[in-house]
Amino acid sequence: MTGTGISARGLRFLLDRRKVLLRLTAWSVLETGQTFLVGYGPARALDEGFLRGRPDTGLIWLAVTGLGVLAGSYGTARVYAAVAALVEPFRDRLVERVVSRGVRTGDAGSLSGLTQQVEIARDTFAGLVMVSRSFVFTAAGALAGLFALAPPLLLVVGPPLAAGVVLFAATLRPLARRQERFLVADEALAGQLGAVCPGLRDIAATGAEAQIAAGAGERIEAELRAARALAHWGVLRVASLALGGQVPIVLLLAAAPWLLTDGGVTTGALVGALAYVTQSLLPALRNLIHGLGTSGSRLTVVLRRLPPRGTGPGDGDTSRPAGLSSSSNADIHHAGGPASPTGTGTTRQDGGPSTAVVRTRSITEARLESPSGEQPVGTPPALCLSSVTFAYGPASAPVVQDLDLTLPRGSHLAVVGPSGAGKSTLTALVAGLLPADRGTITVGGHAVPGPEAVAARVLIPQEAYVFGGRLAENLAYLRPDAVAEDELLAAAEAVGLAPLADRLGGFGAWVDPAALSAGERQLIALTRAYLSHAPLALLDEATCHLDPQTEERAERAFAARPGGTLVVVAHRISSARRAGRVLVVDGPNTACGGHEELMRSSALYRDLVGNWTPAPSRQRSDPALPLRDADRVDPVAGAGLAGDGRHVVAHGPVGQVQAHGDLRDGGSLGREG
Repeated sequence: MTGTGISARGLRFLLDRRKVLLRLTAWSVLETGQTFLVGYGPARALDEGFLRGRPDTGLIWLAVTGLGVLAGSYGTARVYAAVAALVEPFRDRLVERVVSRGVRTGDAGSLSGLTQQVEIARDTFAGLVMVSRSFVFTAAGALAGLFALAPPLLLVVGPPLAAGVVLFAATLRPLARRQERFLVADEALAGQLGAVCPGLRDIAATGAEAQIAAGAGERIEAELRAARALAHWGVLRVASLALGGQVPIVLLLAAAPWLLTDGGVTTGALVGALAYVTQSLLPALRNLIHGLGTSGSRLTVVLRRLPPRGTGPGDGDTSRPAGLSSSSNADIHHAGGPASPTGTGTTRQDGGPSTAVVRTRSITEARLESPSGEQPVGTPPALCLSSVTFAYGPASAPVVQDLDLTLPRGSHLAVVGPSGAGKSTLTALVAGLLPADRGTITVGGHAVPGPEAVAARVLIPQEAYVFGGRLAENLAYLRPDAVAEDELLAAAEAVGLAPLADRLGGFGAWVDPAALSAGERQLIALTRAYLSHAPLALLDEATCHLDPQTEERAERAFAARPGGTLVVVAHRISSARRAGRVLVVDGPNTACGGHEELMRSSALYRDLVGNWTPAPSRQRSDPALPLRDADRVDPVAGAGLAGDGRHVVAHGPVGQVQAHGDLRDGGSLGREG
């Protein structure tokens, strides 16, 4: 909607409410009378009373002035009711427009317009009516009083006042345009930061810091330019206030000798003129400039945006944060922006000052053999940690201390342990999301952090990110090149996504993240990572919402990738049994080795295995315990799901189970089998 269209509609709106305007005018006349007496009464009290030695006459004029102030106060109170009668229909009109063009057409943005922008428009419109009405009637009363006291006073005060108002009026349209540009730039920056800040860990995982910083920097510069342009026009507002409200005071004082001698102006009239300017005109002009200059621009911007336009699949690509290349190798998820399906963008990190310590003394030089037997000479290992130490603060106990770990290419390592032991911290260190306090980490021979190491690993966090777009676009998110449909189909078959893809309508189907379950989003994220070129895959509880069969299929697919290396933060002991080696994070008793070896040497591992027994064979899935899913899609096992006896969970002590009755199908808890 253009400014001309807004003005035309506003004029029609006011003409349709002539009776309300007449009532508003009638009550405002009382304010005009009050303003008239504020200067005229004291002037007559001086000239006809106190200066002539007749204090009784002076007091009478002051009493009349006081009565005028009381009458004006009563009129002001009645003005509010009249303004409400004008403003509420305006709000109702806006609500009707939003509802008719938004809700009825399925526009999700209409809720924002209904609950926020409409209220802003109503409050702003009410403020504009009050300040503009107040200025008009105050100025009328003050100018009439000046003319009544002495016409030369009007010649001194009137021209600078008119010049200040004209200057301010000339700035309104440019000021509104620059105010709108500033608001647009501010919203763009807020949207960028809202999408980026919750996903800082994952941005670091992609190595996309430079791209994200460049995108945010462009928006910051755009807002800075808009703010400067707005400030330049704001200077003219200050100038108009000085010209119209403060210059008349200086002129009255400078011209006082001439006015009192040759201009026929009395002492009381001069005092009354100063009262008019300082007590009436200057405050009214200040309110008009600040109210109309700021609120008027805001109202124009809001009205141009109402009703809000709908968004849909064809309204632009919101699949990536600005500045993020599709070649980044990590499963990105962020919140606050239009692409976030769940409203959560942070990946859980265990550990802290009270977490257990992983020590090399318990896993001295833990080296894993590659499936082929030996690491080829001259080929760097897939992952190597050397004397790595990390703590979450200078006064905190180390979460990881003096850790040495080497994984040849093609290895499959499972990481298990109680909550807070340092499992996710370990993956964050490997991914470069957390800087090691001491020691070195390399991925494929490349130092962490570094762009080469970023390109050599892909991190799949627990909270899977799926954006609104076609399924093929989601799956090819981490690939810099085009992905053929045959390759998409092969990856989907390998990971277990094919049934979901068929149910959605194929790879060209549009994906609505809110319509997917947490497990379905994880399948899409896993297939996306499977298609990436990164040889090292880090699964940080990335299968916690999948049933055991689908989880096994996905993990075996990653383990079988040619030249691929897999590290899994295990959600179930079954994941550990599939791995070639297991890292049991148990503070000073941490151990690393094969399943049989750990059954003999690790008491914690024996307890984990002993407390987990597969459910009896039946046609039901075997769900995970709740993992504080931020979108609350799968808080507890659903109907038809069997109880899962004592999994290794990420957010509770080892062996923690749900209270009896948590499972809605009434499945048994405790040991099964």
